[in-house]
Amino acid sequence: MKRLLILFIFVDFVLILCNKTNAGVRKNISLNGTWDIEESFCGNKVPDNYSHKIIVPGFVDMAYPSFDSTGVKCSKRNYYWYRRFFKIIGPVDQVVNLKINKAVYGTDVYLNGKKVGSNLFCFTPLLLDIKKYLKPTGEQNELLIRVGAYYDEVPDSIPVGMDFEKIHYLSGIYDDVELILSNFPYIENIQIAPDINNKLIRVRAEIRSDKDIALFNMHYSVIEYKSSKELISGETRLCPIRNINENIIDFTIPLKSYHLWSPEDPFLYELKLSTGEDTRNIPFGMRSFRFDGINNHAILNEKPYSMLGTNICFFRFSEDSSRGELPWNEKWLRKLFKKFKDMNWNCIRYCIGFPPEKWYQIADEMGFLIQDEYPLWGGPDGASKIKSDVLIEEYSRWMRERWNHPSVVIWDGQNETTTKETGKAIDAVRQLDLSNRSWDNGWGVPQSNNDCIESHPYLFMKYKGTSAKPSSEGYLNELFGVEREPDFNDANQYSPSPNGRYKNAVVINEYDWLWLNRDGSVTFNSDSVYIKLFGKNITVEKRRIIHAENIAILTEYWRCHRKAAALMHFCELSYSRPYEPKGYTSDDWIDVKKLIFEPNFEKYVKREFLPVCIMIDKWDKEYPAGKAIKVPVICINDLNNKWEGTLMLTLKSKKNKIIELKRKISIPSFGRTIVDFNVNIPKSIGDFQLVAETLFKNNIVKSIRKFSVN
Repeated sequence: MKRLLILFIFVDFVLILCNKTNAGVRKNISLNGTWDIEESFCGNKVPDNYSHKIIVPGFVDMAYPSFDSTGVKCSKRNYYWYRRFFKIIGPVDQVVNLKINKAVYGTDVYLNGKKVGSNLFCFTPLLLDIKKYLKPTGEQNELLIRVGAYYDEVPDSIPVGMDFEKIHYLSGIYDDVELILSNFPYIENIQIAPDINNKLIRVRAEIRSDKDIALFNMHYSVIEYKSSKELISGETRLCPIRNINENIIDFTIPLKSYHLWSPEDPFLYELKLSTGEDTRNIPFGMRSFRFDGINNHAILNEKPYSMLGTNICFFRFSEDSSRGELPWNEKWLRKLFKKFKDMNWNCIRYCIGFPPEKWYQIADEMGFLIQDEYPLWGGPDGASKIKSDVLIEEYSRWMRERWNHPSVVIWDGQNETTTKETGKAIDAVRQLDLSNRSWDNGWGVPQSNNDCIESHPYLFMKYKGTSAKPSSEGYLNELFGVEREPDFNDANQYSPSPNGRYKNAVVINEYDWLWLNRDGSVTFNSDSVYIKLFGKNITVEKRRIIHAENIAILTEYWRCHRKAAALMHFCELSYSRPYEPKGYTSDDWIDVKKLIFEPNFEKYVKREFLPVCIMIDKWDKEYPAGKAIKVPVICINDLNNKWEGTLMLTLKSKKNKIIELKRKISIPSFGRTIVDFNVNIPKSIGDFQLVAETLFKNNIVKSIRKFSVN
């Protein structure tokens, strides 16, 4: 609220100064900031008065004074109207475009009382030529943007991000709004495709001209993003362009030497491209990425790479009681990504929807691989009205916005949905991406051998809401005692290939099911699981330890058995809803505003994502006194070189160390080693632990198994 009040004292219009001496320089004028906002019931009737203010970007629940019943169907409104004023002083450029990066639900734009255009899509930009609607230079222009107050203002043939876990569907302009002023020839779009093997970038520029030009070329330069040091400059070959909407200039720029982009070293370049009358600057990274379905690896910069990370559910977080202005607070956002780095994560899945563009820019700069998931989640039936022609149009818009981000490595067409329509759309748009990124088609059929398939192996789901109970041997033995394929909830289960399984690389981009709210209470999905496995009357602290220990076990299990090219925990930014209707899932903060992880989760799970991981492959809950057992410890190495160290296995009681065994180990790059220890179980009855440990760069890598002796 403090930020809102401060911005309210600013002038309520934008002053744009145009100067002929700046010919060839594009002007991007932000319209972010304080806008007027009002609700209405009648679709085309402009409000007579605006009694509320709001900050753009944001959601309508940020208005001041606030509206009641935001995010739910309300009989008093169908629409919200945003209003902003601006003036242009001086000669007006030939091109004046308005860009609304993202808004929900359905967008209509009016300038000076005339409708300029509309956009039914909720997750991709609206770009409008508004020059002919402008008032003469120096006069005030009134810009109105109308958005639907609820998702049912959009036809049911248009995806709106349906999510049965959500209660509120908040409307609003949730991404940047800007004016783009320049001249012809105008650069509509640029796609940069790095080619690290041939030491070049391929550039595909779309040019719009107001006249035929017989001999046209562009000037380019490639500079280092941070230092502005120039690597190369030059001009494209001469060619004709026409007075039509689209001229394609396709060329390559050699880079004799370059710095690779990776999550560990997110080095960025910038391409500056000029027509003489218009200039665009596009950041990019030199990197390659693909999947190796044979070895089930991701390949980053032509080397195997383990994708380890988490999920962000931006639209679930949108309805969280602690959200406020956080998603648009760059300081908070950078701290969020830094906390992810501290957890040893290198990738993020933007789940069931796209966050604002700033989230991608920061991922580029801080170094994360992004699986970018289009917000279509319908199960077997819920997407039946969504057809491929609609998806093709919005998929295309989506790709045009993202294809220069080095962070974006997977186009994800849908989540957990069995439909043929997404596959048709993927086939239609795939060739637009010169970098040929892999696609994930959810529970649909993978459309290429180079695509990945998603798996959501929620093993603890076995104990939810059914008569299933852990066997007498214990839930750990039942869930982890046999090596299994991660084939629960993936494309291999729902659309099996003729030989029974697809050979595509598997991406486990969801796992957990023992979710706790931020206050330590159980969620709707985890309630019965905790009762069946751990009892009704456990304390909050005990519950948090149980959660952390078991997520650590799940992590080491999927990592050490090497059945997936990527492993992403679900979920580290979502809602926390301990009240009714109780939330299905949650995240792992105890304070999301200050970004404080639940300490047990951070302690137990962080170490499981180190490049070296170990797992005690022994799952019995009890042993006979004095029994001799073999304890296998699986050890993996995700480094690009051999790793050597000392593996220690310790048998402990509550008070004493009983046995300590050590073994020197050597694990090849991306290899796996199994070390067997012979252990004699104590003759005394009681509770004990087996603890396997090693040291990786002063970090303790650990695997723990608790058991009793009877």
